[in-house]
Amino acid sequence: MSPPPKSEGSETGLDRSLYDRFPTKGRRPKGEAEALEEIWCAPKGWQWITAINNNFVAVYYVGAAMLFFVLAGVLALVMRVQLALPLNGVLPQETYNQVFTMHGTVMMFLFAVPAVEALGVLLLPQMLGARDLPFPRLSAYAFWAYLIGGLAFFCSLFFGLAPDGGWFMYPPLTSTTYSPGINADFWLLGIGFIEISAIAGAVEIIVGVLKTRAPGMSLDKLPVFAWAMLVFAGMIIIAFPSVILATTLLELERALNWPFFDATRGGDPMLWQHLFWFFGHPEVYIIFLPAAGAMSTIVPAVARTRLVGHWMVVLAFLATGFISFGVWAHHMFTTGLPGASVGVFAAASMAVSLPAGVQVFAWIATVASGKMRFNTPGLFVLGSLLIFVMGGLTGVMAAMVPFDWQAHDTYFIVAHLHYVLIGGMVFPLFAAIYYWTPMVSSRPLSERLGRWTFWLMFGGMHLAFLPMHLSGLMGMPRRVWTYAPGRDLEWPNLISSVGAFVFAAGVLVWIFDMARNFRPFGASAGNIHDGPGLEWLPSELYSVRSIPVVTSLYPLWDQKNLARDVEAGRYFLPGAPTGGRETLVTSPIEAEPQHLLPMPKPSGWHVWAAVFTAGFFLLLTVQAYAASVISGLLATYCVIRWCWFLDHPQPLREVDVGAGLMLRTYASGPSSTGWWAMVITLVVAGMVLTMSVFSYVFLWSRASTPWAAPIGLETLAVAIMNLAAIASAWLASRVLARSPRLTVLLAVAAGALGAAAWGLDLTTWRASGLAPDLSAQGAIVHAMQAWQGFFVVIGAIMAGYVVLRWLFGYVGPDRPATVQLVGLFQAYVAVQGLITLAVPRLFAAIPA
Repeated sequence: MSPPPKSEGSETGLDRSLYDRFPTKGRRPKGEAEALEEIWCAPKGWQWITAINNNFVAVYYVGAAMLFFVLAGVLALVMRVQLALPLNGVLPQETYNQVFTMHGTVMMFLFAVPAVEALGVLLLPQMLGARDLPFPRLSAYAFWAYLIGGLAFFCSLFFGLAPDGGWFMYPPLTSTTYSPGINADFWLLGIGFIEISAIAGAVEIIVGVLKTRAPGMSLDKLPVFAWAMLVFAGMIIIAFPSVILATTLLELERALNWPFFDATRGGDPMLWQHLFWFFGHPEVYIIFLPAAGAMSTIVPAVARTRLVGHWMVVLAFLATGFISFGVWAHHMFTTGLPGASVGVFAAASMAVSLPAGVQVFAWIATVASGKMRFNTPGLFVLGSLLIFVMGGLTGVMAAMVPFDWQAHDTYFIVAHLHYVLIGGMVFPLFAAIYYWTPMVSSRPLSERLGRWTFWLMFGGMHLAFLPMHLSGLMGMPRRVWTYAPGRDLEWPNLISSVGAFVFAAGVLVWIFDMARNFRPFGASAGNIHDGPGLEWLPSELYSVRSIPVVTSLYPLWDQKNLARDVEAGRYFLPGAPTGGRETLVTSPIEAEPQHLLPMPKPSGWHVWAAVFTAGFFLLLTVQAYAASVISGLLATYCVIRWCWFLDHPQPLREVDVGAGLMLRTYASGPSSTGWWAMVITLVVAGMVLTMSVFSYVFLWSRASTPWAAPIGLETLAVAIMNLAAIASAWLASRVLARSPRLTVLLAVAAGALGAAAWGLDLTTWRASGLAPDLSAQGAIVHAMQAWQGFFVVIGAIMAGYVVLRWLFGYVGPDRPATVQLVGLFQAYVAVQGLITLAVPRLFAAIPA
């Protein structure tokens, strides 16, 4: 095996010639493999709940997502029974509204995004050659939060408490005037909570892809699926904060009567549409990109050739992620937007189809240039191509404004949406399930049953949704519970209902196949599809026996004897040098080994944190405020206990990770995974702040009377205190080597200054007479202050955490990570305080 080419400007100064030592010759010492098996052993009894290994959590995750897919599908069948005939009486109108709202919500929020995120948790460690993702407890927490919150949300349907305002929840329909019960609150708090779970998974994926790759796997050798997941996670970080803010504002309006969307008091319901669709339309591509990455991985295997235009596909991923954020007003063409805005968004809506076209042509060219195997994954790949292209063509039609004005809110759009989502996500997901099941199951799924599954789903899909184009053009509006006879809509609707049941029959065959053949957590069936990626290396619960050096995009095709040498332990980390779970951390670009990352052992704290976090939001929904606060405090305690041993003072040393390469067992600053996770989390917070500023400016620009703001010495004092907090946070980690006690005092001072600045700013606004329930200005100003207060409280908890660790002797110059991360957070809180101070005063006509 030849070493990777030497690059200019090595990131770590590592001598690349060390790769010449691999694969090592001879046998490995006895007991190495046995030690790995003991350390990464399977859970027993109740330990299945506390498992954090991605091999377990990811299977749970995928299973839960498919459960919600089936539940939402059952709701779709109920709707199709209701619409099969005119004036049908299967469902009352109110119940139908709840069912279609739950169907859309569950499919979009509880199935689509979690399913592709779960696929990433399952595949990425194996594809990257890592023992696990860097924060396995975060992945497990995200899963349990998603499962508990999702099931509680779905069960609201059985108590008549399900939301009925559509999966988009437009106000004023969802205001207390028109939705006086707590149905809408279940949606607002439940979905906001579930989106937090998705963001946690995105943080894990970004850090995992950038920092835990096999040595030699530089970005030009990164698997195409990993590229797709990286862009996917980045889009979640940018898009999802918008819907979190939107749901928070609407819940504040419902619970506290703050008029963000009430036009009678200066609010504007259009603000909801801007916030929601800034998330909602990119979400279509958020769902599509991982599926496209899976397609780009499966197509070469079933076509038995390399992906045509690999780099064009990667660039198409990046272009899709960028352009999709300029398409949100595509859903608002009929709302009276200015003509110039409509033109820009129409052009973006058509432009976003270009990178998708690049991917489609790359897949077609790969199939045409290879020797296609028409097995079940291959059939789902071809079916996805056809369905997705049909959906894309109608999407370009809908991007043309005159046509959209006619087709908007008709069944034509329903047909377009389902063609795009089923062709762009559901069929690729089933291709992935049939392709990768042999990696995690001792038995592959049945080819014969798989073909039945494909043809029933493929035929049923077209029967169900192709006639909807016609019924939509004939004028049938979407979201109606029945229709009048004599309008020639009977046959299209009856055919659609029959098609839905044919599609469901295909899913039922797949469920039977899974029950009959899926056997996880044991030996795998092996690489039966001759895949070229690292995920097909022989593996156990600890992933691969040794982490290989990668020199190719298709390592199993290009690197002879790789599987044999990996299994023999002839590469990196063949044993457990620290005596615990660990994985390699590599540099983001060249993937050069930097240090060894100790991995946590299973515990129950992340599970309890998820339970109490879910309890906090659910109790808020039913207005049990005292119990909600208690649940929130318990969740905070569990998180602190979870984090307590992340930076525990164990012996710091360098260990041999293979061929004499010595790596540290501790890191801080930009080389550490914790630093990356904190920065990404602050980007999420910054996006919420950005959308808050947008909301303020939007409402200010549409106000009928000038907005006033208090400006005086208090304003200057708030600015000075926030600047002092930034300086204290910056100094805290820099004086650690000389005085840990001074470091702790500076951390406490940063938190105290931030809290004092926030308190003074809030007091100034309250003294000016601005009330949150009287005007939109009062509502949005107090919402921004509440967001800042939330961060001030977290900063205070972090300062207390630093004090506790210092008292226990866990803060010192040799372990600066905790202080660095807390300092980053506190500095951000102070910067956010400055922005919260400045924006309402810059966009105000006169002082109060």
